[in-house]
Amino acid sequence: MTDNRYHIHTPVLLAEVLDCLQPKAGENYLDATAGYGGHAAAILDVAGLTADSVLVDRDARAVTELTDRFAGAGVAILHSDYLTAAEQLVEGGRQFDMILADLGVSSLHLDEAARGFSFAADGPLDMRMDQRFGQTAASIVNEASEADLTDILKQYGEEPKALQIARLIIAARPVTTTEQLATIVKKAWPGHSRVHPATRTFQALRIAVNDELGQLERSLPMWLRLLKPGGRLAVISFHSLEDRTVKQFFADQGGDFYDASLKILTKRPLTASATESVHNPRARSAKLRAAVKTKTK
Repeated sequence: MTDNRYHIHTPVLLAEVLDCLQPKAGENYLDATAGYGGHAAAILDVAGLTADSVLVDRDARAVTELTDRFAGAGVAILHSDYLTAAEQLVEGGRQFDMILADLGVSSLHLDEAARGFSFAADGPLDMRMDQRFGQTAASIVNEASEADLTDILKQYGEEPKALQIARLIIAARPVTTTEQLATIVKKAWPGHSRVHPATRTFQALRIAVNDELGQLERSLPMWLRLLKPGGRLAVISFHSLEDRTVKQFFADQGGDFYDASLKILTKRPLTASATESVHNPRARSAKLRAAVKTKTK
């Protein structure tokens, strides 16, 4: 499964994921956010390329890459958001030995200016992971009320100057490009340089556009249903809101009580080593939590 064409897509926390999922020959695997297949290739190297394994991604380019990378391998590839895919798999009575969800935006999304995820290069305010559906960031920025825009920035970006930024955005409408939006946000943070002042705003809009937290909250119970008894679930998050959601779900379903559905494998989230953080900067904010489905439910 090793292919040098895909070395640029370095999977985060790969050793830790393998340690948590403990793939075994003949087991099947659901990758809810397969991306460019880095985690999947390593896991399926051990488990084997079975027709029972499913790779999911909502991004068209990722699906093309996955189809090419795993051509002839027999695994199913679904072009879908992970919640819709989970609903379809539950309805189909499917179950898996291993499930992985690597959340957040891919580095290629950030690097491609035309996708509008980053303020590093100017591009249209899009931010949709699946460009077939949904509203763009531009529609939110230009159509949301002051109250709604403030709430998005505060709730999803944890932005302390949410109201001030919302007012600056509304005063500057129409706002159509990433550079324009970043310049507006900087006005609320004069002289602030440690972290780019638009970081929280861009995160908030991306989460809102893609319903990232809503998808995660509704998917976690579905993933539990999709696990076989003894099956392992691993989730990699990249900001505190995602990690908090996963932590709470694991706490609700795990623990020492008699009818617990999960046995938690990670008392604290696993994070990248210093070496990985240097070689793969995306890993610096990654947190991995994992659990195994108990045989009692």
